[in-house]
Amino acid sequence: MTENTSTTAIIEKTVFPILFALSFSHLLNDTIQSLIPAIYPIIKTSYHLSFSQIGLITLTFQLAASLLQPFVGLYTDKKPQPYSLAVGMGFTLIGLVSLSQSTHFYTILLSVCFIGIGSSIFHPEASRMAHAASGGKRGLAQSVFQLGGNAGSSLGPLLAAWIIVPYGQFSVVWFSVIALLAIIILTYVGNWYKGFMLSRSKKVNIQTVVNQFSRTKVIFSVCILLLLIFSKYFYMASLTNYFTFYLIDKFHVSVQTSQVYLFVFLFSVAAGTLLGGPIGDKIGRKYVIWASILGTAPFALLLPYASLFWIGVLIVPIGMILASAFSAILVYAQELIPGKVGLVAGLFFGFAFGMGGIGSALLGKLADSTSIEYVFNVCAFLPLIGLLTGFLPNIETKKK
Repeated sequence: MTENTSTTAIIEKTVFPILFALSFSHLLNDTIQSLIPAIYPIIKTSYHLSFSQIGLITLTFQLAASLLQPFVGLYTDKKPQPYSLAVGMGFTLIGLVSLSQSTHFYTILLSVCFIGIGSSIFHPEASRMAHAASGGKRGLAQSVFQLGGNAGSSLGPLLAAWIIVPYGQFSVVWFSVIALLAIIILTYVGNWYKGFMLSRSKKVNIQTVVNQFSRTKVIFSVCILLLLIFSKYFYMASLTNYFTFYLIDKFHVSVQTSQVYLFVFLFSVAAGTLLGGPIGDKIGRKYVIWASILGTAPFALLLPYASLFWIGVLIVPIGMILASAFSAILVYAQELIPGKVGLVAGLFFGFAFGMGGIGSALLGKLADSTSIEYVFNVCAFLPLIGLLTGFLPNIETKKK
C-alpha cells in the first residue's frame, strides 16, 4: 500500500528572522512554564503540600497543555490561524497573574490550567510556522525552534532562585511583562504567516511526497516513537520536577543551590537541542533518535550512585544527549505522515506534555510511598527503552 500526499513548495530559502522570532517566543513561553516547577519548594512549604499534590499540579498543567494540542493541530491543518499564537499567550498571561495571587491549592490548579491551555495553542501552530519558514531544512528549523523552548526552561529555576525565592510567590506577577512581550512578537509572526498563506495561494509549483510504507507500518512506527517520547519525558519529569528535592534530601543543600543544579541540567538540555535537527538532516533522523535516547543510559544509570560533584558533571551529558531526540522524532514523524504538519506536531507535543504530567504525578506518588532516592534509582533505567529505535524503518522520500 502506498500513500501519496501533495504539498505546495513555497519557500526556497530559510526565513531565519521568523525562525529566530519563533525561537525567542518559545523561550519566553517556556520560561513562564518553567516557573511552575521552579516554585514547587516554596509552595510545598507555604501550603504544606505532599509530593502527590505537587505531582497533581504538574499533571493538571501538562494535561491542559497536552489534550488540546492534537485538536488544535488538526484544525489548523485545515484552517491556519495566523494570530492564534498571540491569543494563546493571552491565556498564559491570565494564568500567570492568577498564579501570583493564588492562596489555595485549587486556585493554583486553575492557574496552571490556564497556562497549559496557552501552551496547547502555542506549540502546534508555532511548529507549523517553523516548518513553513524552514526552506526545506526541517530538522534545522525544528531545532532552532526547540532551542528557544529549552533555553527558556533552563531560565525558570535561575529566575526563581534570584527573584521568586527572595521575594515570594507574588513576584510571579512580574513575569507578566514576558508574556506581553511575547504577544507583541507573535503578532508580528502572525502578520508574516498571513502574508505567507496569501503567497502560497498564488503558487503553482507542486511537489509530491511519496510515503513508501503501508498504513500498518506507519502506525507501528508512530507507536514506537510515542514509546520513545514516553521514556524521554518520564525521565525528564523526574529531573525537572524532583531533582531539587533529591539534592536537598540526599546532600542537604539549600533551595537556591538545588535550583542552580537544576539550571545546569536544563541549560545542558538547551545546548543539546540544536544538535539533533541539523545532524538528522545530514545523516538521517533514525540514527539521531537512536543515539540521543539510548546514549543517555550509561550516564543515567550512574547518576543515583554519584557524589554531589559527579552529579554536577553527569547531568551535563544527560541533558545534552537526551535533548537532541525530540526535534529528530518530530521531523521523522512529519516525514512519515506527510501533509499533516500541525496534526503531527500537536500529537507529539501533546503526548510529550501528557507524559511529563502523568510521570510527575506517578513519580510523586512513588516518592511519597517510598523515597525520592528510590524514584531516581527506578527512572535510571528508562533510557534503555531507546533500544526500540532499531524497529523504526529508514525513511526515504521521493520528489516528483
